[in-house]
Amino acid sequence: MNPKTVKAVKRAALAAAAVLTLGAAGAYLYLDATSEVRRPGTEVCADVIPAGANRADGEAICAALEALTAAWGRGDADAYGRQFTENATYTTYVGSHYEGRSDITEGHRALFEDFTKGTKLAASYLDLRFLGKDVAILTGRGDDYSGSRPGPAELSKVQTYTLVRDTDGTWRIAAFHNTQRRNVMERFSFLYSPATAPAAEKRPASHAAR
Repeated sequence: MNPKTVKAVKRAALAAAAVLTLGAAGAYLYLDATSEVRRPGTEVCADVIPAGANRADGEAICAALEALTAAWGRGDADAYGRQFTENATYTTYVGSHYEGRSDITEGHRALFEDFTKGTKLAASYLDLRFLGKDVAILTGRGDDYSGSRPGPAELSKVQTYTLVRDTDGTWRIAAFHNTQRRNVMERFSFLYSPATAPAAEKRPASHAAR
């Protein structure tokens, strides 16, 4: 192959690569721009206490979450840890898994002095359900932030709390799991296979419940 032909082939390959790169960038931007959640949740925990449930228990669970949020905002690891049972588990969105109140407390003491120093928590609530009279599952969205508080639709994590009535009668968190929402990947999967979308995300935006 003569030099001119080689040069022409290289130019064509570079042009094709540029087109593919621009196409991929455009697709990413489109997916990102259309990946809003239709059910962002409510900022008021009491709104998700189910009808027919013991209202006092629901409010006690909400109070535990409020105490958790307040402790984070103060950078108070001991108060944060007190919202968990002695043998609680805690899984972060990066996959770190803590076992026991002491482990959770000390891990957050370090976080509050470093990575999350000066931050606050924002949360919205999706669902609260009781599994018997002493166990409840609370799901919601959340994030830590500094500066302006993000709105419910901007929260990047989905969180699951398993709460139990502890031996002293206080509702505490027995297990926590934090998942980072991958909005572009989620949007792509819904477009590629619409049946994979949760029912709440198939509703028209005007029906985005609580």
